[in-house]
Amino acid sequence: MFQKHDALGYRSGYCRGIDRFFSLSFYTNHGSGVPVPKLKGLTKQEAINVLEKEGFDYQIDEIYVPDAPPGTIIEQDPDPGTNVKQNRKIYLTMVTEKAPPVNLPDIDQMPYIQAVATLQNSGLKVGDTTYKSDIALNVVLEAQFAGQIIKAGTKIPKGSKIDLILGDGVGASEVDVPDLINQDLDAVRFSLRGMNLSLGTITYDGAITDSSNVIVVSQSPMRTDSTSKVSIGTKINVTVSQGN
Repeated sequence: MFQKHDALGYRSGYCRGIDRFFSLSFYTNHGSGVPVPKLKGLTKQEAINVLEKEGFDYQIDEIYVPDAPPGTIIEQDPDPGTNVKQNRKIYLTMVTEKAPPVNLPDIDQMPYIQAVATLQNSGLKVGDTTYKSDIALNVVLEAQFAGQIIKAGTKIPKGSKIDLILGDGVGASEVDVPDLINQDLDAVRFSLRGMNLSLGTITYDGAITDSSNVIVVSQSPMRTDSTSKVSIGTKINVTVSQGN
């Protein structure tokens, strides 16, 4: 004899069985594995110690991050608290301890604002700025790294600070003493104007029969080891004689 079950009883028993099955399945799978520890902010060795103690495998990649402490873990995958099986590989990203080299871009004669943007695009920073007498205002005259003048293309660590020497827009207050000896007097006048100097007293040595052919035979001031520069506007006195 088969035992009869009413429809409601059969359905109720069936549902209770299904409920117990899924409840058991949920209970069995929920919380399985072990949680991934928080590794961000640890040093490389600290992170390795934690992972090895918990039985995890790991892989560490390095990237350069300006102003971040070298050797520090900044990213991890999976995230902290994620339940995973033991021996699961944990992927870590660490700040490299050595900045990669980059080339100094060509910023010579570049306006300051443009030079700052160019350096930043190359992963470099602007350090100290100083001014030097030059007719150009806020234009880069020199770039320095660690106290040394460097040129475009020089390899330096990424993130380095580059000191800039800029023009003050005033112009040079001094110029080199020119050598005028054996030069034609008319040419000397033109040359001095171009250097922001002026012709002073002209002393004639001997008779001058052809004014179009007069040669400088001495000058004051002369360029010497102790006198190599004069102020802008200085008058240069010359002695001239008849040219051949």
